[in-house]
Amino acid sequence: MEKLNQDFEAAFLEEQAKVFDLAGRVAELEEKNEELNFKLERIHKNPLWKMTKPLRVLMHFCLRQLRRVKNLGGPRGIVAKIKYKKREKLAMKNYGTLSFPTPERRKEEEETVFSNPVKVSILVPLFNTPEKFLREMIESVQAQTYKNWELCLADGSDDAHKNVGEICKSYYDADSRIVYKKLEKNEGISGNTNRCYKMATGEYIGLFDHDDVLHPEALFEYVKVINEKGADYIYCDETTFKGDSIDNMLTMHFKPDYAPDNLRANNYICHFSVFKRELLEGTDLFRTKFDGSQDHDMILRLTDNAKCIVHVPRLLYYWRSHAGSTASNINAKTYAIDAAKGAVADHLRHHGYEHFHISSTRAFETIFRIRYEIKGNPKVSIVIANKDHYDDLNRLLTSIEDRSTYTNFEIVIVENNSAEERIFEYYSDLLGTAYDGALEVQKSGENALLGKIPVTIVTYKGKFNYSAVNNLGVKYSTGEYLLLLNNDMEVISVDWIEELLMYAQRGDVGAVGGKLYYADRTIQHAGVVIGLGAHRTAGHTHYKQSRENLGYMGRLCYAQNVTAVTGACLMVSRANFDAVGGLDEGFEISLNDVDLCLKLREKGLLNVFTPFCELYHYESASRGLDDQGEKLERYNKESEKFREKWAEALAAGDPYYNPNFSLDRSDFSLKV
Repeated sequence: MEKLNQDFEAAFLEEQAKVFDLAGRVAELEEKNEELNFKLERIHKNPLWKMTKPLRVLMHFCLRQLRRVKNLGGPRGIVAKIKYKKREKLAMKNYGTLSFPTPERRKEEEETVFSNPVKVSILVPLFNTPEKFLREMIESVQAQTYKNWELCLADGSDDAHKNVGEICKSYYDADSRIVYKKLEKNEGISGNTNRCYKMATGEYIGLFDHDDVLHPEALFEYVKVINEKGADYIYCDETTFKGDSIDNMLTMHFKPDYAPDNLRANNYICHFSVFKRELLEGTDLFRTKFDGSQDHDMILRLTDNAKCIVHVPRLLYYWRSHAGSTASNINAKTYAIDAAKGAVADHLRHHGYEHFHISSTRAFETIFRIRYEIKGNPKVSIVIANKDHYDDLNRLLTSIEDRSTYTNFEIVIVENNSAEERIFEYYSDLLGTAYDGALEVQKSGENALLGKIPVTIVTYKGKFNYSAVNNLGVKYSTGEYLLLLNNDMEVISVDWIEELLMYAQRGDVGAVGGKLYYADRTIQHAGVVIGLGAHRTAGHTHYKQSRENLGYMGRLCYAQNVTAVTGACLMVSRANFDAVGGLDEGFEISLNDVDLCLKLREKGLLNVFTPFCELYHYESASRGLDDQGEKLERYNKESEKFREKWAEALAAGDPYYNPNFSLDRSDFSLKV
């Protein structure tokens, strides 16, 4: 007992010293910050600073262009982007006015009788809306092929824009489904929308901006999934456009199905949200404290409450880009950044997370990186398969030792029919002591390559089977969390284990994978999509794109839900690994990792890709590629087995990969 008290006191004093040291560093930083703010204020008040504004504007424009080039990955990335844009331009014509229903189709939809013909109340807060925008918005609702709607207009316009009310009157006098109210004062977007909500009488509520346009079939498609699936929250794909026509598209956003990690990092749902009224019972629609990001806050709250969230994979919302709109420039509403962080923080606290950090990413100010607290100090077992490739293995092990800030891990190396003499020679050096071939954990000695990291060496003697090799390694591991790692890897980010572990610890997460690069700094892995590629089994997205590339809609810059991650770097809790029976040894070499992820998904778990765990992957350095001879024949057989086993999932399509994307390319190109 006395020794326990002494150990506790020593640990307490050590932590106290750390806290004291950190407090001193914080004080120093605060002092420096105060001094820098003083100097910055003095610069801003200097007349010379004001005189040089035009030059600074030009300089920042040039810097933005340089950043854009860098984000594309240099000349090769620019060429790829130009080709992508050409394909996108060809596809765009299919999503504008040409996608509107023919007279025959319109008649068919207008005459469709739903068993549950719900009324949809569309809420539109008005404020000094230009006449052209206002008329186009209203008329796009009137053009809907589904007719049981209500348009609620709450007008907060000032006295100089009385024409807004006059225009609205001309519409609501002619159409009883339009409800209008002039507000006594402008209460901001949150307050004005809440006033709209009080006017609404529909079972479902839709949110619509005063300067945007709806596709004529938007409500029909939404009511269809309400009837077919019992949807209580629905959203669709969207585009931004400029000028006088929705056909003048700038960008098109084709979204994944509901993905909670995506939504925390990025309000990808945005428009056009329609939801069951009862989801709001007892809560406000918009909360004024999150003005500027009130929609993100609302979507986070309502999707938490929803029982059936449905994404309609059609481009049904046209978001107008003009001076002052958030679609045009986030700097027009800089307060939106802080509001968005506050909304995500409130959501995380609601889910029981107390210690986390939210920061903007290089993709966009309101696309976030979230760091979760790691609970306790769980042991991680790193399982590595190897066959004779000691240079590759040594590079990996050295990088793990040199660049890992997490310390509670062990390494389990499974030797697959390697030459015995070389095994004894290499591991004697690695462990700093004579290796005797034992399977138990051996702590390295003073002269060891890995310091005091616990290492276990397991010998596998059967025919090579990647699944069996890793399952054997797991059997001899002792950690709460398993990290499957190829031997042809090299660690880049020092907090790579923490980045994987903070997701793997969550009760709703199955497998977690990192961002892997080839030696030329192009992407090897950034998440796996089922059905992608020539074999229609599974493929990697953003394949061979530059490390600096932001990805489709910034998706290379934030953690997100994916159907699968590669087994080259995959973390999963031991409990979840055991619950699904580990790796299926029927998949000897390929697709066993995707199969594992699909089994985890069947258990209702999410799989996560995080771009903040980065490693080099010198792919297939150990066993070569599966592109010829027996290896190709074996891959074809495993592909056939995978297609049979997961036929239903493949037919349904990957929920995180929009069906408008081509399955022949990995760069999110649209079908043309």
